[in-house]
Amino acid sequence: MVVTSKRSSTTKATRKNNDDESSLALVHVEQAQPLSAVAPIVSSYNEKIRPVLDALENLRRLNIAKEGIQLPTIVVVGDQSSGKSSVLESLASISLPRGQGICTRVPLIMRLQNHPLPQPELLLEFNGKTVSTDEANVSEAINLATEELAGLGKGISNTPLTLIVKKNGVPDLTMVDLPGITRVPVHGQPENIYDQIKDIIMEYITPEESIILNVLSATVDFTTCESIRMSQTVDKTGLRTLAVVTKADKSPEGLLEKVTADDVNIGLGYVCVRNRIGEESYAEARLEELHLFESHSLLSKIDKSIVGIPVLAQKLVQVQAMIISKTLPEIIKKINEKLVHNENELDNLPANLSSIADAMTAFMYILSLSRDSLKKILISGDFEEYLDEKNMHCTARLVEMLNLYADDLQNCAESDCTKNFMMDEIKVLEESKLIGLPNFMPRTAFLTILHSKVKGIAYIPINFVENVWNYLETVVISVLNRHSSNYYQLQVSARRAGVKLIEKKKKISIQHVIEAIEMEKLTDYTCNPEYLLEYNKLISQQDEFLKQVLCTATNPTHVNLKGVGEIDVVNLRNYPHLLSQAFDLKARIIAYWKIVLRRFIDSIALRLMLSINELINTDLQKEIVDDVLSSGGGGIERLLEESPYISGKRQKLSRSVNVLRESKETVAKIMDRIGIYE
Repeated sequence: MVVTSKRSSTTKATRKNNDDESSLALVHVEQAQPLSAVAPIVSSYNEKIRPVLDALENLRRLNIAKEGIQLPTIVVVGDQSSGKSSVLESLASISLPRGQGICTRVPLIMRLQNHPLPQPELLLEFNGKTVSTDEANVSEAINLATEELAGLGKGISNTPLTLIVKKNGVPDLTMVDLPGITRVPVHGQPENIYDQIKDIIMEYITPEESIILNVLSATVDFTTCESIRMSQTVDKTGLRTLAVVTKADKSPEGLLEKVTADDVNIGLGYVCVRNRIGEESYAEARLEELHLFESHSLLSKIDKSIVGIPVLAQKLVQVQAMIISKTLPEIIKKINEKLVHNENELDNLPANLSSIADAMTAFMYILSLSRDSLKKILISGDFEEYLDEKNMHCTARLVEMLNLYADDLQNCAESDCTKNFMMDEIKVLEESKLIGLPNFMPRTAFLTILHSKVKGIAYIPINFVENVWNYLETVVISVLNRHSSNYYQLQVSARRAGVKLIEKKKKISIQHVIEAIEMEKLTDYTCNPEYLLEYNKLISQQDEFLKQVLCTATNPTHVNLKGVGEIDVVNLRNYPHLLSQAFDLKARIIAYWKIVLRRFIDSIALRLMLSINELINTDLQKEIVDDVLSSGGGGIERLLEESPYISGKRQKLSRSVNVLRESKETVAKIMDRIGIYE
């Protein structure tokens, strides 16, 4: 920029003092006095807001965000090469890392603190350590810290680095500088560098507590800036977005129209700035900026309330105060609520078992609770403990399984009376012929057919019993897990004992079913009067049925038999000499088969209920006690060991409570300052 000789001499004089006179850099925008008469901008907010910022920084160090509590933050975003670092340098009057590609590779939390120190004090905090540096070496120190956090390459990391700048004349501000947005990875950067940067930016700008400082270059169309697109996705109205326009001197044409038209919804307004160029000192840069916006034919038309680094500093301080005023009371409320919740949860955790007596008491109590729960859901049908878990409404589920089992028996091939009607009986009768009285019903024929039918359905009751016990295993283990969840070793033993016991009960039940199947195969007996009633109904139709079958006049293909249905009779005409005997045998089989099926249903259901009662009342407790006291179970002493889950939860809650208590103490000290910003 060309300046007058008078201004050049002023600049030279200023350069003698170099940046020690950086206090001149931040001036009141309202004042249009000679530079020598302008006081440094140490905003009236600063003295009031400093303790609040310190408190918020303490909360940030405590990582209060892990507790789901967001802190008010000014987040600096911008496309790569937008001048983001230059703006921060101007605010802090220090040099930040420069170079090709992404210079900011980690979130850089900048804490600017106005201090009347003879020499500036600069500190870096990262990875739990603090490193002192100075203005001459701060850029290199940041690079070294970044390499430790993000590696030696050009990749990025979401682990923050904090830079504390205590210096005379800087505004009291805390800002988070994020990596510049780039779409095209350079050599050494991962292919998804854009997505990584976007994820970090979105994490910081999404919370409602964040103020977005969007750095835009005057040389580009604002509507095409990627940083604008990102901020608009989380702040559509722009109510928490402030824009700073850099490189005003590079592209002054149309800048006034850009910042007044506001095509991109910048709710908190614009500030146009000129950053330091070349070897200028920060004081010189501010003088050049002041002259630029006063004398340039186009830029001088921009309202003075939205130009210059001093204005930006003051706006940021005001915005910071505004957001703190808005969010701090809610932060205090959230801290208190979270603290009460976590303290209650910590208090409700089971106490550590410190003696064998404690362990034995807990052991018996858990067994009692488990037994009571199983009685309710498996016997009484009381599922209040599991209202929303239909699988644990056990009596209903068992009835459903039993009904399905009964349907399977009734609808299987062996229960179809019309299929090959009387043909099996005829074949058996032919093979049962012996020298004796005619029309004599051989008992072996009945037993042969009965044996075949029972054998054909044997898999159905066995499968039913297996399915029931598999279901019961899930129920029992679920109940045991629930009541022993606080005692890991007991849970392991209880689960092991439960699985072992269910397997035993399943084997016993299957054995009972096999015995029932064998009994039905070997003998034919019932005292149920329904057998004779059914048999008599069928045999009373014998003469009419045979008459229709053998009727040569009509030769029907099907004959209806009441209680059975339509019967295909074509093949029956080939055996006129056995039809009477076969019909009698079929009537007996049909009548008796209904009794057999009912026995398979009723007896198995009753035995299952007996087994379930035994399991709940005696077997389960005995099995668990035996397992715990066995050498494999480790004895009752093992119960003194806390479960990894409970131990981890206790540690997590304890850490959280400590953090929240410390946070509460921190904010309590500044509660009386909240009203200052309202």
